[in-house]
Amino acid sequence: MELGEIDLNLLLLFQRLMQERRVASVAEQMNMSQPGVSNALAKLRRLLGDPLFVRGPGGVVPTPFALRLAEPVAQALATLHAALNPVTGFDPLRATRTMTIGMTDIGEVVFLPELLERLSSVAPGVALNTVRNTSVNLSDEMAEGRVDLAIGLLPQLKGGFYQRRLFDQRYVCLFRRGHALESAPLTLAAWREAEHLVVVSAGTGHGQVDDWLKRRGVRRQVRLTVPHFMSVGYILQRTDLIATVPERLALQLARPFALGMCALPMTLPAAPIHLLWHARVQHDEGNRWLRDLVIELFADTPAPARKSR
Repeated sequence: MELGEIDLNLLLLFQRLMQERRVASVAEQMNMSQPGVSNALAKLRRLLGDPLFVRGPGGVVPTPFALRLAEPVAQALATLHAALNPVTGFDPLRATRTMTIGMTDIGEVVFLPELLERLSSVAPGVALNTVRNTSVNLSDEMAEGRVDLAIGLLPQLKGGFYQRRLFDQRYVCLFRRGHALESAPLTLAAWREAEHLVVVSAGTGHGQVDDWLKRRGVRRQVRLTVPHFMSVGYILQRTDLIATVPERLALQLARPFALGMCALPMTLPAAPIHLLWHARVQHDEGNRWLRDLVIELFADTPAPARKSR
């Protein structure tokens, strides 16, 4: 197909349908009637030789061909929009915008307090949402513009994404103040004999700790397993359990829960924590501003961003 055969408005309509999945919503956004949207979609179907969207619960569902087409169309439209609209800048003090960040429960504890504290002074009109990569398809949500940034150990975000390493997450042993392990350097034998709280956080990179221990035959006495990190402080505070957790999380939990921490008796591999964003928002001024703020607050080196392959 030659580009001259297709109307740009049809591609705009296609992108809106990918985002909204409802004909009525697209008709309202594009100031069209619902029959007008249906007629335009019929024309695009004929040109591309595919149904593109079929009826589904509460709206329309894209076909496999439409899903393959979505990202290149979004990138092409974003490039064209940037070329036709010279950058006017982003003023955080005047901006009123809600931005969504994909992160784990650890990320919410480690990043949000300091990030929100800074936003309250430099961008009071900017609000944040967070989503879990375990509850949404983060790759699709970012490609379609519903999630602006992601922070964490997220190897599944590859083609079409930029990433910037923030820091390498080290692991430590965490326990209540006054624990028997607090009075002397922690040995491997003492660590193995203690009763452990283990977090099995599905869909995150922190499972690599358990994988590393299993591969090397390092066993421990697991007394309790939980699916997230949010309860760790409460449990350790009132028991003799110990937990192996990311160091930055331990630092956040230590004071409010009266916990102590120490180095592990073995060297676990550090987890590289990245800031990631989709290529479609690479030149978005608001997104760029938030990226720069996250880097300023949390990055431990000046390494540049690179595009995933």
